[in-house]
Amino acid sequence: MATFISVPLKKSTEVDMVKPLSKFVTATYPSGEDQSEYLRAVEELNKLRKSALGRPLDKHESSLEILLRYYDQLCAVEPKFPFSENQLCLTFTWKDAFDKGSLFGGSVKLALASLGYEKTCVLFNVGALASQIASEQNLDSDEGLKAAAKFYQLASGAFAHIKDTVLSALNREPTMDISPDTVGTLSQIMLAQAQEVFFLKATSDKMKDAIIAKLANQAGDFYGDAFKQCQYKENLPKYFYFQEVLPVLAAKHCIMQANAEFHQSTLAKQQKKFGEEIARLQHATDLVKTVASRYDEYVNVKDLSDKISRALTAAKKDNDFIYHDRVPEVKDLDHIGKAALVKATAIQVPISQKFSDLFEKMVPMAVQQSMSMYNQRKSEIVNRLIGTMREATNLCNGVLASLNLPAALEDLSGDSVPQSILEKSRAIIQQGGLQTIEQLIKDLPELLQRNSEILDESLKMLDDEETTDSELRAKFNQRWSRTPSGDLYKPLRAEGSNFRNILDKAVQADQVVRERFNSHCEMIALLCKSEAELCAAIPSANPAKTLQGSEVVSVLRSQLAQLEEVKKEREQLENDIKSAQFDMTGRFLTALAQDGAINEEALSITELDSIYGGYTQKVQQSLRTQEDVLGNVQTSHQEFSTLKQSNSDANDREEVMKKLASAHDSYVEISNNLREGTKFYNDLTEILLKFQNKCSDIVFARKKGKRTRASQMELQQSIAREPSAPSFTVPAYQSNPNTPTPAGPGGPTPAPRTVFQPQAKAQPPARPPPPSFNPQAAATTVPPVSMAPGPAPPQASPTPPMVPPGAPSQAQGPPYPSYQGYPGYYQMPMAYNPYNYGQYNMPYMAYQSPGQAGYPGSPQPQQHPYNYPQQPPQQQQQQQPYYPQQ
Repeated sequence: MATFISVPLKKSTEVDMVKPLSKFVTATYPSGEDQSEYLRAVEELNKLRKSALGRPLDKHESSLEILLRYYDQLCAVEPKFPFSENQLCLTFTWKDAFDKGSLFGGSVKLALASLGYEKTCVLFNVGALASQIASEQNLDSDEGLKAAAKFYQLASGAFAHIKDTVLSALNREPTMDISPDTVGTLSQIMLAQAQEVFFLKATSDKMKDAIIAKLANQAGDFYGDAFKQCQYKENLPKYFYFQEVLPVLAAKHCIMQANAEFHQSTLAKQQKKFGEEIARLQHATDLVKTVASRYDEYVNVKDLSDKISRALTAAKKDNDFIYHDRVPEVKDLDHIGKAALVKATAIQVPISQKFSDLFEKMVPMAVQQSMSMYNQRKSEIVNRLIGTMREATNLCNGVLASLNLPAALEDLSGDSVPQSILEKSRAIIQQGGLQTIEQLIKDLPELLQRNSEILDESLKMLDDEETTDSELRAKFNQRWSRTPSGDLYKPLRAEGSNFRNILDKAVQADQVVRERFNSHCEMIALLCKSEAELCAAIPSANPAKTLQGSEVVSVLRSQLAQLEEVKKEREQLENDIKSAQFDMTGRFLTALAQDGAINEEALSITELDSIYGGYTQKVQQSLRTQEDVLGNVQTSHQEFSTLKQSNSDANDREEVMKKLASAHDSYVEISNNLREGTKFYNDLTEILLKFQNKCSDIVFARKKGKRTRASQMELQQSIAREPSAPSFTVPAYQSNPNTPTPAGPGGPTPAPRTVFQPQAKAQPPARPPPPSFNPQAAATTVPPVSMAPGPAPPQASPTPPMVPPGAPSQAQGPPYPSYQGYPGYYQMPMAYNPYNYGQYNMPYMAYQSPGQAGYPGSPQPQQHPYNYPQQPPQQQQQQQPYYPQQ
């Protein structure tokens, strides 16, 4: 009786996980110990998949442990890598577990770039292997019963988990074996078998009949529910697997009910309810007979039938001779209670007791993304603070240059080069002078062109693949069911558009820097000269030594010293802002563990305010101090200008001094801008190369999937379009049946032995009826025909040949339809055809035309020496095939 159902395993194709995962690791994590550890973990993950899916698995718990470890590892690695079609694309291909395939199309399989799909299929194999292991247990021992119950409940839980998660994991229609209807039915079957194992355990332990009856009744209900689910689902009964399962479920439903009735009858006997005992035993007997008559080839109920029969015979005998209790109807019996001792095992990761995460140190992608957003917010704050301070410094330098300070205080003699100008000149010469800036400006277009070419090539790959995908979608229509490339590439195109905008802004910024350099190029070149050349180039003016000891000069120098102190404090503040660090990984991990999600914005803003709030206040204070000191400098400079002797030479000299000071400041700023631009382009090149690799990977994966899918569709179409026979030319006599075929010197032209391809044919013209004749009259009135050569007489419609039994058949086309009163043409006599003579080992038969006597020595028409079947005269008006038969 113990016939248990197991589920076949799904089969997968090999997948190279090393290359894409290693590429992501090397691109995401800096080289070092962590990166090396992650690369080793990638290798181990690939080996684990091969162990779990790349070889046949034994029906043993150790094999199940490998599957569980791989499933746990997939669950652990899923949040740590961006598995998707447009990021980290890994395509997993699985075959339908129940579909045996066809001659041409092969078995049904589905390929998806989804780790959720891989998890679902692996969990299906967990349930399938658990059912197989449970079916192999020795149910005569307690250990075997306990193990079977455990594995059946695990299988039920695995299938139930797939039922709840498969649609959200795949975001498309799954194959039939992992569809919610199928796995829901399988889960119910496994649960019923687990309940049956508990029934067997209770029976072997000789528990009370009331308990055993409830266990059996509950198992019967489980089997009944599984039978209904399996029977009434639209697509399940078409599988051969479920065609075999259905009768087993029906039989088990009856058997469990029979067991429940049997043990309940024992309880009724103990309670002195002898009529109820007989009624239940009779009902059990009917159930067992139903199984024996309908499902005998699937289950054996002889032992149970004998046991129930013996009990029923004894009960009837006792009741007939002793108790005389009334036997109630089955419908009047009390319902047997139920006791469900099984439930589907909940799938909670980790399932394996020996699981250890290969990527334990790697943080989840949610944390990585939160860290990326946090770093972006941090960079915005740092850049804003530093940019504000640099703008203030540039403003201060611009104001001082417009006032010719501090050069005006140093140039009181009017004929020497101020010390500040000399220091600016030496600084420019030390930095390389004009040559450095010109080289940096020359390099920028090359860097820009390199980045533009990388971006163009990346987008071109997407365009070409999208064009191909659109052409195939137009060719195969709805059968081309994969995600359209246009929808899949939207994030990549948005990213590419962002890069394009960045390059356009960079081009504009480069132009601004170039124009600024051109405007100050002459003064910068002057600062690159020697002190003597510089002194000769600066106009001289009348001495102003009387101002050297004045109070306004001292005040101006004091105020300029304050500005220098503000600049130094600002440089130190900038370094402090850049070096401020705080690792948010721990806080994000805690939030993810507690809430299951990360509120990155709230956590980041709170932490950044605590870190940079003090720096923001210091920057604002520095700006206010500079504003106050600059106001005092402008006031003091106005007083200094009124005291200073004013003439044209002095004005020219002061104007040159201002231009030289402004040229130095511009040189420093332009140099910084160009170096930042060079670094920007080099960094952008690395980013664009990663973007290009991402585009290349997804295009390669799409092309690979396209070739596989298109080849399958082309194969199916080619099979459908392939002709059943080679093409041929229809003979003229077949295309024009009214025209008789002229007989040549050797007789009529033989019919072509060709397999005819059915084609659309026009309606045939009306045909004349064949000449009627009396064979006996013809034999006595028509003289013998001379064998001398002469003109061939006009041929009448030939009579059809009679093919003897056993002769090889020849394919023929469909006959023309006949009309009432007009039979179809008869066939050409084979015996008369010299070309066909002897082809089928047929003896020579003399030709006899209608209305003509036979040749001398030939048998009479009534005699049929070769026992050919003759057509009765009354059936001569029936339709005959038009095309010749051989």
